[in-house]
Amino acid sequence: MSELICVGSIAGAFGVRGELRVKSFCANPSDLAEYTPLLTEDGEQSYELSLIGEIKNGFSARIVGIDTKEAADALRGVSLFARREDLPELPVDEYYYSDLIGFEVADTGGIFIGTVKTVVNHGADDLLEISIPGASDTALVPFTKIFVPTVDMNAKSIVIDPPEGLL
Repeated sequence: MSELICVGSIAGAFGVRGELRVKSFCANPSDLAEYTPLLTEDGEQSYELSLIGEIKNGFSARIVGIDTKEAADALRGVSLFARREDLPELPVDEYYYSDLIGFEVADTGGIFIGTVKTVVNHGADDLLEISIPGASDTALVPFTKIFVPTVDMNAKSIVIDPPEGLL
């Protein structure tokens, strides 16, 4: 099976006729519908999704075969994935966050810090979650040019300049 990239999620029902509230993780949010059929993380379910309109924090949408509020609510929390080969090639200095998982992280002095566990967003900015060897917790570093000046896709490495006291 080809690699899957999470491009959105279903937030629940929108109305009583099977419409859904969906959140897009695409750079251009309306591109979500371009990658249909969208898949579940295991690739076993596929959804023909069409966007109806913009709503607060996302879009209203329809999925073929979902025609009741109960059926729409049953999909709440489902993450929507697209096949990697269906996504556009990215320009230099842009990357899919899933590509960064496992990258080695060093500080600006070249000292190894750990590896990227994931990239998260809790509402404000994206954060690199870094697994640090020998530590029980992970470190969260703001994923901005100030704190992450270098991402080297070829070397699969990231250089960070963390704020004083973060690590």
